[in-house]
Amino acid sequence: MPPNVVVDWLYVGVFAIVGTIMAALPLAVVWLLAPRADLPQKTLTYESGVIPFGQAWAQFNVRYYLFALIFVVFDVEVIYLYPWAVVFRRLSAFAFVEMLIFVLILLVGLAYAWRKGALEWV
Repeated sequence: MPPNVVVDWLYVGVFAIVGTIMAALPLAVVWLLAPRADLPQKTLTYESGVIPFGQAWAQFNVRYYLFALIFVVFDVEVIYLYPWAVVFRRLSAFAFVEMLIFVLILLVGLAYAWRKGALEWV
């Protein structure tokens, strides 16, 4: 191998070693200096002081998941409106029509979710 390649790989190796040390050193220091208390509360599910009761597994209504998914979908889709709005004056009419189609698709999806009752919180 040419000498420059060896030096380049030496830099990579030193960088990897220093990065590993920088990641491991704080963890080792905390592990060495942290107080340890083997209390029975440490084995409980929650360390808030509230003794758990009943089953840990609980069934939720699927509407909560649908509501959350619809929120995430529309929230992510609306993010695309901000960069478009910033450069709106420099765009052509074609870009305006494309955004109208995009918003129309979002409104159709919202109407569909509303019609199916996915937006009902009860």
